Amino acid sequence: MSRRKIRNAAEDTLTPPDTLAPGQLIARVVKAHGKDLYTVQTADSSELLAELEARFRGTIFVRRGGYVLVDTTTTASRENKIQGEIVNIVRDEKAWRKQPFWPQEFVKKPAAGDSDEEDSLVGKMPPSDDEED
Repeated sequence: MSRRKIRNAAEDTLTPPDTLAPGQLIARVVKAHGKDLYTVQTADSSELLAELEARFRGTIFVRRGGYVLVDTTTTASRENKIQGEIVNIVRDEKAWRKQPFWPQEFVKKPAAGDSDEEDSLVGKMPPSDDEED
């Protein structure tokens, strides 16, 4: 694949669309099955089997836990288990979350280091024998 095609595919995933077409939805990748097939979870917690669009195959890495834009209308005429096609990959999640069509069910979870309840033990010495309870 030429560098131009790789660059164009990467640039297409950086900016979110202005609106979603009917039949398009944002989903979280749950499992990769191989052969460009992925199980994705929609905002209403239903799972779909989706196929990666041909222009992204071999160019963009889809990771488990990441978000994708799935089009369910392109596979309606097929007679197999595939229920949607991944037409875009969310790479700049911050920009996508600002869009009005982002599902409220996909709230951003706080990072493990943001918790005030636990004190981090990074860089601290282990307790001495005198301090143990």
